[in-house]
Amino acid sequence: QVQLVESGGGLVQPGGSLRLSCAASGSIFEIYAMKWYRQAPGKQRELVATITSGGNTNYADSVKGRFTISRDNAKNTVYLQMNSLKPEDTAAYYCNAVVKTTSWDTSRIYWGQGTQVTVSS
Repeated sequence: QVQLVESGGGLVQPGGSLRLSCAASGSIFEIYAMKWYRQAPGKQRELVATITSGGNTNYADSVKGRFTISRDNAKNTVYLQMNSLKPEDTAAYYCNAVVKTTSWDTSRIYWGQGTQVTVSS
């Protein structure tokens, strides 16, 4: 009953910027955390950034100082502002959310479909 829809991926040059968005919809009682993962071809999926409903954030060392995760709780949307992009940032980026759909239900993990980010000259 929960859907995550991502947007904002594309092709950018090294040093450029891109902003990803992920909107959650459906039956939502509370979103405990939202995260961005990425997966490059032939590599494992890695956690890029996390933000809690209270606004606490965490980043992978590889993106600290360059990426910023934020959210709009009223819109159930999480963003990832990516600056100073490098070729090694090229990957499919996936939105992830820990969601409680009802007050009596347990929280579950939901995934977006992924959006491609390509950093190349």
